[in-house]
Amino acid sequence: MRRIWITKWAGYAAIAVALASCGGASYAKSPKDAAKDKDQTLRAMQDEMERSKTRLAIDGVQKPFYVEYRLLDIDVRSVTAAFGSVISSTTGRNRVMSVDVRVGDHHLDSSNFISEEAFHGFLGSPGDLGEVGIDGDYNSLRQDLWLATDQAYKGAVTEMSLKNAFLRSLTKPPEIDDFSQETPVVQIEPHAVADWTNRKWDDEARAASLALRSIPNINGSRVTYYLVYTTYYLLNSEGTEIRIPHSLAGIEAGMDTLADDGMPLHNYYTVYVAKPGELPDPAAVAKGLQQSAQDLLALRTAPLSSDYTGPVLFDAPAASSLLTQLLPPSLSGARPPLSTSARVDEYMEQMGGHNDWSGRVGQRVLPTTVTLTDDPSATAEQGETLLGGYDVDEEGVRGQKLTLVQNGILRSLLMSRRPGPDFDHSNGHGRSAILSDPRPEPSNLFFQSSEGLNSDDLHKKFLELCKEDGHEWCLEVRRMDNPTVASIRQEDFQDTIAGMAGGLSSGERLPLLVYRVWVNGGKEELVRGTRIGDLTLRNLRNIPAAGSDATVENYMLSATDGMAGTALGAFGSAQGGLPSGIVAPSLVLDDVEFRGYRGEPRRLPLISPSPLQ
Repeated sequence: MRRIWITKWAGYAAIAVALASCGGASYAKSPKDAAKDKDQTLRAMQDEMERSKTRLAIDGVQKPFYVEYRLLDIDVRSVTAAFGSVISSTTGRNRVMSVDVRVGDHHLDSSNFISEEAFHGFLGSPGDLGEVGIDGDYNSLRQDLWLATDQAYKGAVTEMSLKNAFLRSLTKPPEIDDFSQETPVVQIEPHAVADWTNRKWDDEARAASLALRSIPNINGSRVTYYLVYTTYYLLNSEGTEIRIPHSLAGIEAGMDTLADDGMPLHNYYTVYVAKPGELPDPAAVAKGLQQSAQDLLALRTAPLSSDYTGPVLFDAPAASSLLTQLLPPSLSGARPPLSTSARVDEYMEQMGGHNDWSGRVGQRVLPTTVTLTDDPSATAEQGETLLGGYDVDEEGVRGQKLTLVQNGILRSLLMSRRPGPDFDHSNGHGRSAILSDPRPEPSNLFFQSSEGLNSDDLHKKFLELCKEDGHEWCLEVRRMDNPTVASIRQEDFQDTIAGMAGGLSSGERLPLLVYRVWVNGGKEELVRGTRIGDLTLRNLRNIPAAGSDATVENYMLSATDGMAGTALGAFGSAQGGLPSGIVAPSLVLDDVEFRGYRGEPRRLPLISPSPLQ
């Protein structure tokens, strides 16, 4: 396969392209209605697709068996403020296009192959870049499509030649198909119409960020409002025609400080909703920011953690975050790409991307009391909105509700159009960002226990386990970290990820708010500087206790190359993340290892930051 990306203003693309696979339920026009549509973008794509199907050929070379056009029309409003001042305020329009041409057939085609030269490693470049006009001009878009299709076709021929040469060197080539055959879908919905005028976003960001100005020892902060509208187009040579609108709005804030011993600390605040008008008002945001700041200041004066192995209570928000790190790499049923370099597999293993559940359908993978489902049709749970829903995935396949694990037994896996060892057809979970190759990703996950305990009984069970293990105190995790959102500076994020890279394969995790809980008396004490070690899916096979407090958490699943499909995939943000939801209760896990702080004290700045007036 050869996929060509054509983009303009890639920064805006990173914010919104992920929304393509998240179209809300609306209505589908018939093919007859679609033909009457006045949309020049749709008409140009239809006409150029017809030309490609009938005339795309090179003498002496196999004709393509599959051609695909994807295009996103994006409107973005972004406002960033700090301590009551607006740092940046931008509005942008962007159109992003991708052309995919495949030669061969569904069993063996030019896709799913990485040569030595094509592997870029962590956060590698996704492909060739260019521009697509934002005016929707028919002739201009047809020319862009024609040039990109020609280039993608020639690239696919080259890739197929390299792939065949590599397969001939193998003693046993893969027998799994490269591409599944699916029923075409036609769904033409109205364009997304951006409206930035219903609220004064600059004023709101300024007012919300002002709440941190009077709080001492907060050294830095950023409060960013992201408002995004997209219209996603998909046409392929099989007859699929999609045009789906979507919107997303989010508020993401990071803040940092230094402890007295020089340890850098941070915290974050997030809100994600389906439409800009649903964002909370500045007073509510300010209240949330102040609470995050108070938690951060409490961390600043908290004692350093020590080593610990034993029972751990993960409160529902922390349990949800933990599950989004542990589950997705093993929920994918797609075959990994064929590669001439062992570095690809090594990299995925190092980043915690190993699939522990492949080939285990029908076996127990979770406690017999647990059922795990994924439902892209779900829109709400317990009166709270779920953001992971969509009607049609990015490959044009309707999303299906799946029972992944039933009473602890693995029953199904998430599938895109790339078959795997267990399943050979898509179930509508092919999702991506920045028009990269769609991969199987969760939408709305539901982690349910048939023996959930109420809060008092769960806490009692937790302390009983602690006492049985002979501990004076055990640990309770109330929040996990997200360095993508919490890090104000890019170098801080890079340092955090670099520090984790060596331990991801062995299950290293980043808790944020961790409390010691004494067995006698229930006294609680916040600690800092700890990391979780060796926490993998194996720890979920036996869960001593689960709560009845199932909580809805919306989050952004990272689709960035190098992070998607790995343990880092949970560290997403509104800038390029896939809107996703999870419903999970509090969990008690046993034999969890926490490593105390190993660093040396740091020298504090000679001059403290001046107070803000």
